[in-house]
Amino acid sequence: MYNPIDAALNKVTETYGIDSFTLRYAICLLGSFPLNAILKRLPDEKEKTKCIYIIVSSMIYLFGILNLYSGFRTLLISSTFTFLITRFYHSKFMPYLNFVFVMGHLAMNHIYAQFFNSQTATTIDITASQMVLAIKLTSFAWSYYDGMDTNADEFESLVQYQKDRVIKRHPSLLKFVAYTFFYPTLLTGPSFDYSDFDSWLNGEMFHDLPESKKPKRRLNPRKRRQIPKNGKLALWKVIQGIAWIVLNGLGKKYIPLSFIADRASFMERSFFYRIHYIFLVGLVARFKYYAAWTIAEASCISCGLGYNGYDTKTQKIKWNRVQNIDIWNVEMAQNTRQCLEGWNMNTNKWLKYTVYLRVVKKGKKPGFRATMFTFLTSAFWHGTRPGYYLTFATGALYQTCGKFYRRNFRPIFLASDGVTPLPYKWVYDVVGMWVIKISFGYLVEPFLLLDFKESLVAWGSVYFYGHIVVALSFFLFRGPFSKSVIQFCKSLQPQYIATAKVKELEEEISRTSTSLGDIIREKLEYEEANKDLLQKEMNLGIPSIHPTDWEDAKGEWAAFVKEYTEWRERNGLEVEEDNLMKAFQDFKRELKENTVGERKMSFSGYSPVPIEKKD
Repeated sequence: MYNPIDAALNKVTETYGIDSFTLRYAICLLGSFPLNAILKRLPDEKEKTKCIYIIVSSMIYLFGILNLYSGFRTLLISSTFTFLITRFYHSKFMPYLNFVFVMGHLAMNHIYAQFFNSQTATTIDITASQMVLAIKLTSFAWSYYDGMDTNADEFESLVQYQKDRVIKRHPSLLKFVAYTFFYPTLLTGPSFDYSDFDSWLNGEMFHDLPESKKPKRRLNPRKRRQIPKNGKLALWKVIQGIAWIVLNGLGKKYIPLSFIADRASFMERSFFYRIHYIFLVGLVARFKYYAAWTIAEASCISCGLGYNGYDTKTQKIKWNRVQNIDIWNVEMAQNTRQCLEGWNMNTNKWLKYTVYLRVVKKGKKPGFRATMFTFLTSAFWHGTRPGYYLTFATGALYQTCGKFYRRNFRPIFLASDGVTPLPYKWVYDVVGMWVIKISFGYLVEPFLLLDFKESLVAWGSVYFYGHIVVALSFFLFRGPFSKSVIQFCKSLQPQYIATAKVKELEEEISRTSTSLGDIIREKLEYEEANKDLLQKEMNLGIPSIHPTDWEDAKGEWAAFVKEYTEWRERNGLEVEEDNLMKAFQDFKRELKENTVGERKMSFSGYSPVPIEKKD
């Protein structure tokens, strides 16, 4: 099929020697701003009009600019499955089945891109868009399940973040497609929840915004638009994104990744030079992500979706609802946790609230199973290349090592209150920042090279220093001399010294006093009995994997087998077969109701009888 837009872009690339991939993506990213100027001026009450506008714009992107007919089919398959299964299949297995299908479909495309599409480095590939879509679809399924099929006890067991995003009414097909094919984030993300999209679409997102902050309409000055002015902020974000693109282009020219593969020349350099060169390669690679995510965030801000509330104290609007990268925290990080929390923030939220907390048995705390599922999902979501798994496996070890050092070294540089920095705290900060930079430079090499052999060669060129440090760290803090090492570190910590003195006094009182001594003795016994629990509660985020966790893994596997056996004995499979049959019958009945008689099936109104949360 002849595509005039595609033909014109091909002529431009041939005439001026511009990379086709860069040109098309740049047009889509920057082209969203004039489209947004129209979108946010559409009447607030015209939700259907806005949805149609969003979908048409996305189709221009996919069919006209990117020429991705097969890519559209790929996104449509996943979206259609999620729409149908969430609407008709009412079962506790629904979100799990949806997760398996969506991630399996993504995996198929990752495998195809790896083994059957040798030009993915120079041609446009749909898997990046499908990765963003996978987050949106799996999150949607869980949010709808939380709003429709949970009982009171199950709902109360959710964390507040999950409660705030429940969906109590299934959207129409038009609104759902507009959400999944939202053009400002279609290609690079960031992802966002359906509840955010819905509240933006109907204007409820701006309920806390004072009328004085809402711009007047030119054609009707007495009425105001819901979305406040944000052009300057969006422009500043775009300028930053363009700057990152320029730095990425210059960086690849003067600090090429290919130099690492030139083993003869690279090994002529000093070890100190090589570890810092690897860091710079990783830094340059991050620039392209900074560019894409910053411009995409700017697009969300310009259309109003980035609105995150009005601060009455400062009288300023917050625009960080869909922020996906905290560049300052990533580049200035002094520890592993700070660096990871600032990177790909919306994906981190998805992993935490849609994977990590969802595989935990009710009444239990997240353990080995949750950690392992989260790790595998993260690696699998990125792709099937060996380099991803090398990076993520090593990154999991980095997290544990980061906790070792932060817990044992950082308190040495703080006063006895555990908060006030001592005069030489800056030494810890500077050294920590440098260590993070060279450590993460080493960590991300396989993520860039992707190939297993090339990754090992790159690591070998710096003598696997990252893994050697990890092994040494585990030996010191988990090995046979760990108690001595930890005790030595504690002996240098002002807070521990002060606490030890208080504890000595309490023990003395418990031995010599009567009633007061009994109270203090009970306190000491409680702290000793719950020492491990209290220590774990200090570890925020995904828990570290300790040697005892392998025993927990065996226990969790045995519990899983037992649960499955009990479910099967209760005729669980037959029940789910009935649920699937009922879902199919409901689908046929609703389809018939919309195609027979006076009422015809409507794309904009599909979901003619709203499905709402049952009492």
